[in-house]
Amino acid sequence: MSRDEIDAALASPAHEVAGALLALRESQWFERKSARVAPKDLAITFIAMANAEGGRIVVGLHDGEVEDVQQNPDRLNALLQTSADFTTPPVRARSELITCVDPRGRSASLLVIDVHPGDTVHETKSGDCYLRIGDESRKLLFAQRQELTFDRGHAPYDGTPAGADLSELNESLLEDYRSTIGARGSIRSLLDARSLTRADGELTVAAYLLFAEHPGSRMPHAHVRVLRYRENERGTGARLSLDGDSDVRIEGPIPSVIEHAAAAIDSRVPARRALTASGRFELVPVIPRDAWLEGLVNAVVHRSYSMAGDHIRVEIFPNRVEIESPGRFPGIVDPTKPLDIRRYARNPRIARVCADLTIGRELGEGIHRIFDEMRIAGLNDPVYEQTAQSTRLTLLASAALPEALRRQLPRGSERILAVLRAAPTPLGTGEIMAASDLSRPTVKKALQLLRDAGYVTWTGASAKDPRATWTIT
Repeated sequence: MSRDEIDAALASPAHEVAGALLALRESQWFERKSARVAPKDLAITFIAMANAEGGRIVVGLHDGEVEDVQQNPDRLNALLQTSADFTTPPVRARSELITCVDPRGRSASLLVIDVHPGDTVHETKSGDCYLRIGDESRKLLFAQRQELTFDRGHAPYDGTPAGADLSELNESLLEDYRSTIGARGSIRSLLDARSLTRADGELTVAAYLLFAEHPGSRMPHAHVRVLRYRENERGTGARLSLDGDSDVRIEGPIPSVIEHAAAAIDSRVPARRALTASGRFELVPVIPRDAWLEGLVNAVVHRSYSMAGDHIRVEIFPNRVEIESPGRFPGIVDPTKPLDIRRYARNPRIARVCADLTIGRELGEGIHRIFDEMRIAGLNDPVYEQTAQSTRLTLLASAALPEALRRQLPRGSERILAVLRAAPTPLGTGEIMAASDLSRPTVKKALQLLRDAGYVTWTGASAKDPRATWTIT
């Protein structure tokens, strides 16, 4: 569920609002609580949402029933003090009482709490830490807490001041956004509600990147470059294989950048004729559209915008698509195990608005979806790698290993293929062992089987050549 559905429900007439809110499913940004909830239990949801992208809590709805939060003024006052009394540091939140009519026709009050994304890691008074993942507030283990702490050592960059004022934002874009989510009130109140302004009223970097007419005037690195090559290798100098008209720079507010970058990629990804569900042979992209589109959205939404010297690059080759974005994976994540990466938004404010606009699902499934799309198409798994300052996703057009060969290979052997695909030059057996974290017997057996099956090539002067290397065939 996107936040616009929550806004639309809250904007319903008083006699409909309770039913509309009860009909919504709980999600990343929404949870219902009983009016009898203990403040220390409510604090868990505060903390989980603040440690993610923020969200909204409605108190007074439970088990399909409406409970008037004003029936017990002392409890209501305690709930309003939840942040100060039970979260460390105090979670920033805004509370509002709204009037509704319960199913029996009686007037009642609900407490609506907007939780802002935090600038640091929040925890309970007893030191427990939670993170919102889907419709759950999950308690983090030590390593997960450590990872989150590394990433929140500094306030998220998208919440820092942009040094711009409201006049620099595109009024039409803001009006379209307000219409999409069904928000009421002024543009300023809309920006405040989405944490796109700071406590002092200044616009955030997120607001500027999302809605400025020309974000590049202050942030020239905030663009996407799409390049297409004629060969599988880039080449250099006179041998550069870049197509003459296929180096495109896309600038503008984030929603526009994603839209126009997707169009540029669409027209440049190689296609082949294949039998489709329609029963006809049609042109089909060698890389599934949903796979590279999810990779593009992830790159734009989650890149490190504080790294001013670099931009996002989408490089299209006959046999693969590479998407590289500034910033490494968060914290202590192991890029060789991308499916183990839990939900985390480097730019929580940007992520929330993009979710409102249905740009990306933002439910922590982005990487999983890319893997699913590639596997459904019968292609090799995506390959992630990190440089000192960036993350690169490679989507290969080559077919996945046959099941019969998979059964013969030692456990972990697919990591060898991932290492070789990501390597810019041929690798020796020792280098493959180090990069894949596999033993010598495992690597030697796997390489021999892959060589016999035609997936890798060995190059050397003799069987015992210490300088012999391996490459993808």
